[in-house]
Amino acid sequence: MAGLLGFRSLPPKAKNLVVAGSLTAFVFGAYFYTMRAVGGTDELQVAIDKFESHKTKNEGESNMSSKV
Repeated sequence: MAGLLGFRSLPPKAKNLVVAGSLTAFVFGAYFYTMRAVGGTDELQVAIDKFESHKTKNEGESNMSSKV
């Protein structure tokens, strides 16, 4: 409760700075947490690469069988 009483005694501009700093810290924290969680693995790119390698492998086999 002492923190709340200390906050009340601050002038209005100081209160605004405290609130703005807290909100800014929260937004940057949420952004970096999200980027770290999402950027950890790129499952979509792995699936695309796997599909393309499978596709080129099958095209190579079909070309070889048509030549024979």
